[in-house]
Amino acid sequence: MNYPHPIIAREGWPFIGVALALAVLSSALGWLSLPFWLIFVFCVQFFRDPARVIAGSAKSIVAPADGRIVVVEEAEDPYLQRRALKVSVFMNVFNVHSNRMPIAASVLGKWYKPGSFLNAALDKASLENERCALHLKTADGSDVTCVQIAGLVARRILNYAEVGMSFTAGQRYGFIRFGSRVDLYLPLDAKVKVVIGEKVSASSTVLAELV
Repeated sequence: MNYPHPIIAREGWPFIGVALALAVLSSALGWLSLPFWLIFVFCVQFFRDPARVIAGSAKSIVAPADGRIVVVEEAEDPYLQRRALKVSVFMNVFNVHSNRMPIAASVLGKWYKPGSFLNAALDKASLENERCALHLKTADGSDVTCVQIAGLVARRILNYAEVGMSFTAGQRYGFIRFGSRVDLYLPLDAKVKVVIGEKVSASSTVLAELV
């Protein structure tokens, strides 16, 4: 949830603590301790969680995650059973993995589905990988589906949103550990502002505008 913003995400504190302890204990081995220190550095960079400026206006759909746009297309929303505009953000292991609300909205539905751990950059990951979806309803009645999807090495989706809760745009609601993606299903009349291959930043990049 929206806690006072640490530089390092709290989801990573146990991993960083264990990695640091192993690195310190192995230091007596000299250069053989280098892999343990590299693991520690990797954990620190992976779980970094910088504060972000919230872009756009009340009608703006902001990026729910850092990463690269891999899908912009009309598609079937498998959760709300509708045609929608699908925009997908792929996160590699060097991106910040905090997930943020794409728009101010209330949570009307939540679905968790176990699954595989395919490369999250593949389109079939949307339907085959482990995932957690939220049905968001904006104040003006627009429906947005936001789906966290585990990736090739991701093994844990963390989602703190529950049905009945309300969020502001850019508010932190979850985290995915070690490589993943987030799919958004938007109304068909939304005006998409990004293209495939574009790099985006959570909350600070506008993906689309609702009409």
